[in-house]
Amino acid sequence: MRVLAVCRAMTALTADVAAVFSQAGMFGSSVGQLLVALVVAAIVIVVGKFVLSLAWRLVTIGVVVVAALYLLSVTGLI
Repeated sequence: MRVLAVCRAMTALTADVAAVFSQAGMFGSSVGQLLVALVVAAIVIVVGKFVLSLAWRLVTIGVVVVAALYLLSVTGLI
């Protein structure tokens, strides 16, 4: 649920950033649109990095737990 809360917060942050740029008139030029696109891409990359690091930890823990259960079942301890 924490990841979902972070994604919702980042979506709201992205909307806020877009609103600020829109009020500043940055969407009027190509360079302004490019700047907004790069800022949004940077936000997505930062959030993605956090989510992937969390997912990587969960996968690693899962591999260790399943390997331990497998070894215990092969040796007949469970």
